[in-house]
Amino acid sequence: MSIPIVRIVAELRSIVAAWRREGFKVAVVPTMGALHEGHLSLVRAALAKADRVIVTLFVNPKQFNSAGDLAVYPRTEHDDAAKLASVGTHILYAPDAADIYPQGFATTVSVAGVSEGLCGAFRPGHFDGVATVVTKLFLQTGANLAFFGEKDFQQLQVVRRLVRDLDIPIEIVACPTVREADGLAMSSRNTRLSAAERPSAPRLAEILFETAGRLSSGEPVERLLHEARQAILAAGFSRVEYLELRAGDNLALMATPGRPARLLVAAWLGQTRLIDNVEVESAQRSVQALKQAAA
Repeated sequence: MSIPIVRIVAELRSIVAAWRREGFKVAVVPTMGALHEGHLSLVRAALAKADRVIVTLFVNPKQFNSAGDLAVYPRTEHDDAAKLASVGTHILYAPDAADIYPQGFATTVSVAGVSEGLCGAFRPGHFDGVATVVTKLFLQTGANLAFFGEKDFQQLQVVRRLVRDLDIPIEIVACPTVREADGLAMSSRNTRLSAAERPSAPRLAEILFETAGRLSSGEPVERLLHEARQAILAAGFSRVEYLELRAGDNLALMATPGRPARLLVAAWLGQTRLIDNVEVESAQRSVQALKQAAA
């Protein structure tokens, strides 16, 4: 089984126009490739809600802060295409960088507010790159629905805001974070973990869930966040970039979880930067699920 791979936007638009004439609802799942089960879960969710599904594969240079990080980002188009074909994806759209950003390209989409702080503070310009390429992909695919994972929660909020502010006629569908059996949030970057580092990685999720559960029961925020940072470092992580309690809608800093809230973290394990987040209100249930899975 194979999947059509489209690289030119005019060809993609012609295919989508034909789908439209048949009355099909179209979904898009934007990715940078190196696909894993988390990505495929988004594709399955899209297939359940739409008649036709496009997965985009574009390693976006504008959202990398380091040329070295861009250079080592895994590029596995052949394997990605096989995985997408196996779940029934209709098209893989894999444009070249020169087509996304042609010579003289001079436009940047910048989303204030939700892009600030958290990853935005440590990766300057990252969310401008995300917002710019996502806007282009939405316009190129003309999709009715777009699917994003909650693991990249700040990114999700940036995309939601740009769609609302720019009146782009597309529905953003958020899907739960997919985790390994030991709780580690699935990420293409997990492949960078060494054999010695990998056993320590799940501790990030464990500490996050435990802290969120204690926050939801009313324990003091500042003390719990301090204890959690120390626990992450004790687990073998070299640095905690941030560990913060934020509002679930606009990512405003919160002193107490008095409304829907997210606990978000970024930390370095060796040379690998891991991010994760959990909804505070549902953390108690998640703690129990992780303990059962580990038993």
